[in-house]
Amino acid sequence: MADKPQRGTLFGIPYNFERPSAGRLLSSYWQPGKGMLVEKPFGIGYTLNLASWRSWVVLLVAGGLLWNERQKAEEKEEAAEADDGPVEVIVD
Repeated sequence: MADKPQRGTLFGIPYNFERPSAGRLLSSYWQPGKGMLVEKPFGIGYTLNLASWRSWVVLLVAGGLLWNERQKAEEKEEAAEADDGPVEVIVD
């Protein structure tokens, strides 16, 4: 039986299923000479290069959107709790 390749590309998307090491994990997320996206150290696709300032902008925007969404959910819960009071119904 032939051995399956552990790394390569499929339709232009990189994959890597070699056993990850700590050094390879750290070096793949910090590559100053590369662009914003770099190959993942394990799995399929790309990940953010933390040496690029653009990656930090993406993380800040995503964090801000997540925070905003959670704040709105909390406001909706508080409004729903405030509306639980008695209701007067008048029938003519």
